[in-house]
Amino acid sequence: MAAPAQGDDSDDGMGEFMESFKTRKYKNAFNEGNWEEEFDKVPMFMKTAPEEIDPLNHPDLACIQSIIHDDDRTPEEKARTYKDEGNDYFKEKNYKKAVVSYTEGLKKNCVDLELNAILYTNRAAAHFHLGNIRSAFNDATAAKKLKPDHIKAILRGAQCCIELHHYLEALQWCDEGLRLLPTDKNLQELRAKADKQKREAERDARKAKVKAKKEQNEKIALLAAIKERGIKLLKPKASQHKGSDSEDDDGGSSRALADLELDGISSQKATGARVYMDEQGVLHWPVLFLYPEHKQTDFISAFCENSSFIDHLAVMFGEELPPWDTERKYRPQNLQLFFEDHEKGNLYQVDLEKPLLGVLQNQRCTVKAGTPSFIVLVSGSPFCKQFQSGKKVQRLKF
Repeated sequence: MAAPAQGDDSDDGMGEFMESFKTRKYKNAFNEGNWEEEFDKVPMFMKTAPEEIDPLNHPDLACIQSIIHDDDRTPEEKARTYKDEGNDYFKEKNYKKAVVSYTEGLKKNCVDLELNAILYTNRAAAHFHLGNIRSAFNDATAAKKLKPDHIKAILRGAQCCIELHHYLEALQWCDEGLRLLPTDKNLQELRAKADKQKREAERDARKAKVKAKKEQNEKIALLAAIKERGIKLLKPKASQHKGSDSEDDDGGSSRALADLELDGISSQKATGARVYMDEQGVLHWPVLFLYPEHKQTDFISAFCENSSFIDHLAVMFGEELPPWDTERKYRPQNLQLFFEDHEKGNLYQVDLEKPLLGVLQNQRCTVKAGTPSFIVLVSGSPFCKQFQSGKKVQRLKF
């Protein structure tokens, strides 16, 4: 980078200013006639201090004096100073510094209960604006304990209760304040708000309870339908040894058992799909097709139990084949379908013309993680022969 030319104006006019400064006298400068008077205004050079130090006329001196004589001030005076400082920060919306100032004021442990109550209430307000609702509530409680008739503390406590969804407690705070000031509009409005939100919360709780009961009944009906069909669910390992002997229990135990066994059909969290029963009592299952040769999968979110496998394979491998089938060999007529015995690892070949229900009812078939899964291979391919080698393969009989 080239050096700036001599006299360059790149310093924002500072050179020009310095040149003019040489010929212009500084206003209020010391001179031979007033230097002693001016020096006497500087705290460091004062010969005698004024009898009364006015912060407006002598701000520097007042500051130094407050530092020197701070230990001479009472705890109440110190606490009040911090309160005023906190109020200034609060007006500037600097709530974090306001909290610090009010806290320092409380640390002075003054005996003025009203001052301490104000410090707690003000700190509660700062915490409230920062979103520290629990801390704000604790401070409002402390303020009310020191001064039970402190309306601002009561208002703040009620506001905190509403934010914390403690509506009954908010009503109690409002009622306590209204006993002191029955016509206070802020308390009346706050009480009306708390009462409205309390009733809304109770209504929502009732709706949630009805919905939960309905869902529970649907789960029990679904589980009963699965059991009636003789379909076996492979429970998660964590639940296989829990409650296995409680099928004959009544009431809560049967509901708990239903939840436990339904763990086996509620595991499709990633897709959101799970088995369901339609209005005609027909089950629809999420089904997973695995293509180990290409490490690919297909997922059918709602496979009707009365539909055959060829119905879906004909759509998936119709005129347009998947891009990973570069050899174009995954034609419906070339495919073989298997499920694996989760206990012994044996493969069972499925007739593509058969419905899903018939396969799921086979005694060797189990549904794992709520999703029946099937292996798809190309008949007679080298990979198919290699995949089956070392495994017992049986053709499923119906």
